[in-house]
Amino acid sequence: MEGITELKQLNEQVVMYLSREKGEPDWMLKKRLYSLSVFESKPIPTWGVDLSELKLDELAYYVKPDVEKVSSLSDLPADLKKTFEALGIPEAERNFLGGNGIMYQSEVIYERMKGGLANQGVIFMSMDEAVKKYPDIVQKYFMTRCVPPTYHKFAALNGAIWSGGTFLYVPKGVKVSMPIQVYYLVDHPSMGQFEHTIIVAEDDASVEYIEGCSAPMYVKGGLHAGVVEIFVGRNARVRATTIQNWNKNMYNLGTKRAIVEEGGKIEWVEASLGSKVTMLYPASVLAGRGARAEHFYVSMAGDGQVLEAGAKVAHAASDTSAYVLSRSISKGSGRSVYRGEVKVNSGAMGSRSSVKCDSLLISDESSTATFPTEEVYESDADVSHEATAGRIAEEQLFYLMSRGFSEEEARGLIVRGFMEPVTKKIPLEYAVEFNKIVETEVKNGVA
Repeated sequence: MEGITELKQLNEQVVMYLSREKGEPDWMLKKRLYSLSVFESKPIPTWGVDLSELKLDELAYYVKPDVEKVSSLSDLPADLKKTFEALGIPEAERNFLGGNGIMYQSEVIYERMKGGLANQGVIFMSMDEAVKKYPDIVQKYFMTRCVPPTYHKFAALNGAIWSGGTFLYVPKGVKVSMPIQVYYLVDHPSMGQFEHTIIVAEDDASVEYIEGCSAPMYVKGGLHAGVVEIFVGRNARVRATTIQNWNKNMYNLGTKRAIVEEGGKIEWVEASLGSKVTMLYPASVLAGRGARAEHFYVSMAGDGQVLEAGAKVAHAASDTSAYVLSRSISKGSGRSVYRGEVKVNSGAMGSRSSVKCDSLLISDESSTATFPTEEVYESDADVSHEATAGRIAEEQLFYLMSRGFSEEEARGLIVRGFMEPVTKKIPLEYAVEFNKIVETEVKNGVA
């Protein structure tokens, strides 16, 4: 990638140039070019959040980081080292991570996995590296049956111009006891980050994957359109956690989808604080008998933010089950939206699906909405959807204040208690920081 510093156009020549500079095999170039044609053929979605202010022609589609890949966090430049130390990444790597990676701008600049995992056959590396080292494995999974380029416009955009991301492969029967984490950082004006991640857990395997995402406030008009494809084998388990704190100018239009085989389980845990606009609907295809999915989502939308998220679940086999819990908070002029879809195929007997959406409004200007879609083609199925919305009750405030808490402290306690069913799913090290940020946001909202 010596010849590229920044790509600000998107056309066939640019895609061919990027693929050539990365040294990719012919099949990947063909995949990129096909994805580009799909992207160009599809209109900007108009059914959800207003995307009219997203200027795709002003984006930098690739930005080379001004730091070379390092083998140790201590080798990072001083400014980046300070940033990641403030985020607690070195301490986390030492104490509770099985693997750790950092993507900065459009490239992975650091990755490390504990030696015992490699000895068990676990593969953890950047997607760019995996395409060259394990082309046959990657080709089997890359945008084939999980997230094809035709899935939607921004999935196709990722397929055309992707760079970075993670390839995580866990062999049959291997249990990865410590989480694998990757942190994504953007600090370039009007940049698009298009990482592509594939996670494969073979039969009877298990792994937990954590993403952290952030960008400083001076980034204007940025776009995050990453793709995550997850393959859960028979009786395997995958938990995928994302803590997102993009700046308030970022469009967060990611795509996440999992295919779960017989007896397998996927858990999605999403915590969303940042971005100007979020449209994110992790999807679970329950393809084998007894497959399970759990979706947990928590968000706080402040002034000028529209955070729309949800879950898509397809029951394609018998005795499958899904549980979705969404907790959203809106303050100032913020708007939180749940948009979800549950589909039960004919023949998926004994399927069960439960969706529960709760929204808390802590200002007069804030708003919330729920848009559920349920398609049930099997009579032997149990599908439910429940939604509530409300404000902080005066009697709750009065009770806590009568026990010596200030109004500010009382509001913070109520908000944290409201989020607790989801935040308890977040690893402790992240949950502490998440609660601190929420507490600060609540105080600012009260002020």
